[in-house]
Amino acid sequence: MQRILPVLILSGLGFLAGSEPSRAEITYPWCAQYGGRADGGRNCGFWTYQQCQQTVWGTGGFCQVNAMYRGPQPGMIPPPPGYRGR
Repeated sequence: MQRILPVLILSGLGFLAGSEPSRAEITYPWCAQYGGRADGGRNCGFWTYQQCQQTVWGTGGFCQVNAMYRGPQPGMIPPPPGYRGR
């Protein structure tokens, strides 16, 4: 019991302190679907179609527009030079 109580207290404090949104919520305009199937991996971290295409080249994957992209957000990596949007 003496060992469990400190662990429970620390777990509770960690849970309360973890209310800040994650950086994983940042999305970009293009997604790479790896493996060519819906059950493969997915990465929505590309500003341009060309970036996405270069990433999936040779893997049997494809690129598609990210339906969840809502414009620039704080914390995003800036777009490449010459980027004009969709």
